[in-house]
Amino acid sequence: MTIAEAMKKGMIELKNENIETPKLKARLLMQFILNKPRQYIIVNDMEEIEKNKEKEYFLNIKKLRQGYPIEHITHQKEFMKLNFFVDEHVLIPRQDTEILVEETIKIAQKINAKKILDLCTGSGAIAVSLAKYLPHTEITAIDISNDALKIAKKNARNNEVEDRITFINSDMFTNLSNEKFDIIISNPPYIKKSIIEQLDKEVKKEPYIALDGGEDGLYFYRKIIKEAYEYLKYRGFLCLEIGFDQKIDVIELIENEEKFEGTYSKKDLYDNDRVIVTKLDYKAL
Repeated sequence: MTIAEAMKKGMIELKNENIETPKLKARLLMQFILNKPRQYIIVNDMEEIEKNKEKEYFLNIKKLRQGYPIEHITHQKEFMKLNFFVDEHVLIPRQDTEILVEETIKIAQKINAKKILDLCTGSGAIAVSLAKYLPHTEITAIDISNDALKIAKKNARNNEVEDRITFINSDMFTNLSNEKFDIIISNPPYIKKSIIEQLDKEVKKEPYIALDGGEDGLYFYRKIIKEAYEYLKYRGFLCLEIGFDQKIDVIELIENEEKFEGTYSKKDLYDNDRVIVTKLDYKAL
C-alpha cells in the first residue's frame, strides 16, 4: 500500500465516523508514523509503506475513530508558534487561548510587568509562552494536578524557559505565599457540568477536571475574582479566558466585587467573546 492509498483509506474511515477534519488528521498521523514532514508526504505519496508502519497507522486510525484526539497520539501541539507535549493528563491548547496570551503580552510590555501568575496552568502553554515572549518577566504557574505539572515542567524545559517559571502544586491560591503579581492570568475550567456529556467525543477524552466549571460553569471565576485582589499589585491586571456565552455573567461577577475597573472584553477569530481583562481599582487596596 502506498502513502497516498493509506491516507485515503484512513480519511474515509474517519469521515464515516463523522470525525472532524478527516483529511488533515489522516495526513498528520502519517507524518507522525513515518516521522517525516508534510513536504515529504506530498512529494513521496506514491512510495510503498513498510508493513509494520502500515499496521501502526491503521491501529491509530482506529483510535481516532473512537474519539481519541490526534494530539494524544502524536503528543504534539503548536501554540504561539512553540511546540508543546500533550497527553491525556492536560487540556490540549486551543488557538482561542492565543488571544488571551497575546493580550496579556501587550499589557505586560506596556506596564513593564515583573511578575505574572498563571492559574490552572495545565500543559504550561500559557506560562511557557509568556516566559518565552517576555524574557524579563518571572512567571509562577499553579495547578492542582501533579500529572499536569510534570508535563508543564517538561514543556518549560523543551522551550528553554524552565529557569524563569516557578511551578506550584496548589488548589488555586491555597499554597501561594503573600507575594503580589502585576498580572494574574487564567484559562480555568468553564464548561457547565450538565453539558460535558454532550461535548464531542474528542473533547470528552480530555481530563474531566480541566473541563468541569461547576453547575453553571462559573465556579472558578467566582473564586478567582473574589480572591485575586489579595495577590495583585497596585493597579494590577486580571486576564481571563471565558466561554463564548459567559461575557455578561463574568463581568457581573467582577462588578459585584467592586474592586476592579476598566473592564473590557476581546473576541476570538470566530467573533465570539473570549477574553475579559480588568484592572484592580486603587481604591480597593
